[in-house]
Amino acid sequence: MEVTTQPDSVSPGTAQKLGAPPTYWLTRFVLLRLLGAIYAVAFLVAMNQIVPLIGADGLLPVGIFLKQVSAALGSDGAGFLRLPSVFWLGHSDGALLAVAWLGFVLSCVVAAGFANALLLAVLWFLYMSLVHVGQEWYGYGWEIQLLETGFLAIFLCPLLDGRPFPRYAPPMPIIVLFRWLAFRIMLGAGLIKVRGDEVWRNSTALFYHFETQPIPGPLSRWFHFLPRIMLKVGVWFNWLAEIVAPLFAFGPRLARHIAGVVMILFQLNIILSGNLSFLNWLTIVPALACLDDGFWARLLPNRLVRKAQAAAEQAEESKPMLVTAWAVMAVIAILSIQPALNIVSPGQIMNTSFDPLDLVNTYGAFGSVGKERLNVVFEGTLDENPNDLAHWQPYRYKGLPVLLDQPSPQVAPYQLRLDWQMWFASMASVNEYPWTLNLVWKLLHNDAGTLSLFANNPFPGKPPRYIRAVLYRYRFAKPGNPQGRWWERERISLWIPALSAQDPRLVEYLQGAGWIR
Repeated sequence: MEVTTQPDSVSPGTAQKLGAPPTYWLTRFVLLRLLGAIYAVAFLVAMNQIVPLIGADGLLPVGIFLKQVSAALGSDGAGFLRLPSVFWLGHSDGALLAVAWLGFVLSCVVAAGFANALLLAVLWFLYMSLVHVGQEWYGYGWEIQLLETGFLAIFLCPLLDGRPFPRYAPPMPIIVLFRWLAFRIMLGAGLIKVRGDEVWRNSTALFYHFETQPIPGPLSRWFHFLPRIMLKVGVWFNWLAEIVAPLFAFGPRLARHIAGVVMILFQLNIILSGNLSFLNWLTIVPALACLDDGFWARLLPNRLVRKAQAAAEQAEESKPMLVTAWAVMAVIAILSIQPALNIVSPGQIMNTSFDPLDLVNTYGAFGSVGKERLNVVFEGTLDENPNDLAHWQPYRYKGLPVLLDQPSPQVAPYQLRLDWQMWFASMASVNEYPWTLNLVWKLLHNDAGTLSLFANNPFPGKPPRYIRAVLYRYRFAKPGNPQGRWWERERISLWIPALSAQDPRLVEYLQGAGWIR
């Protein structure tokens, strides 16, 4: 582990030749560009989905949520301290969209190559504001992972100098903290698998994963039908990337480079095989800190390398920046105690924050792997009798399978938040996802916002008379089948029975929840 300042006279291309400590000018450049792009995608998702999800007339209105938090904690002030968010000051649909748009524009500035501590701090707080009021729509591990990553990035830059290669070198303590983040993400994900499911321990997890993952991608079916021995090798590569490689994140330069490359290649493989939102791109960000300028100088255009060299030769030391970096390291070290103990605990939990600002969190994914793919499909009819003989028409999701000849689309790094929640809901009951009844109500009224979350509206002329939800079991159809199908399915049961807008049980329930008047 090297924790030192960078010598001003050493360029990225010659640092190793002179035996000097590695420099990280190009590493910072690449890391911040990727982080800016991820922020942009995250805010773009909010721009398109935040109003129908948590707006004043959304599926889970933010106003009701904030009132519940205030009532539980005693005041708005206590609510802010527990869930810091700008939306305590105002949560109209306009405010939600303003934050999303502002975040998107500022993210594009960072992705274009201009970033300073002030800009990154604004982005971090804006996205935290969304996460803390997003309820279950924002309850995924990568949301707090983006907040932790974004927080560290604030201290990688000067306060005001936003040039791609400012006059101050990246503080080494922050580089080390990025490696610490990569270590916890990868090792936590590996250990939760070791402890969580026999299919990981016997190397059969990938026999099921590509078919049963939340949203399969265009190549998922190809991966699913690979020879079994190759799927077992994929699990072994998983162990290499998540258990072995993180141990070398603080190792000697060559070992650290190999570890970083292995972790990045592993994430790229997952990107190809599925649609896990921006999780895998985000996980690449801290892994980049394992790679120094000597590595990047061999890959990036000479023009960039020369600019980094010139910046390094003219670099100045910023004592306030370095002192701040050491202070951040001290804070993170203290806050890391509980997450670190969680990693070694037999009762390990994943994707959990231990502080109100989500500065240091626990991570993990797919501790267990489902062996069958369940999917809830909403269907509507104009017929008077809502039995199985009625003409039911499905509402197609944008990512989840519905039609049998519907290929899996490429969605990630974009996230379809309704689709993700319905993947979870299919493994539970409507009682655990009561907002689905609000969804039914809105479909019965052709609500434009809710319909924007689906790929189609089968009733453009007038709303359906009845809506129901049916639980199906889906399987990949073998490639080259005569029917040209992508999926096969069988009906399991009604998940929500047929309901109409006049159903007194539905109206009473929604009024009790405050979703309708």
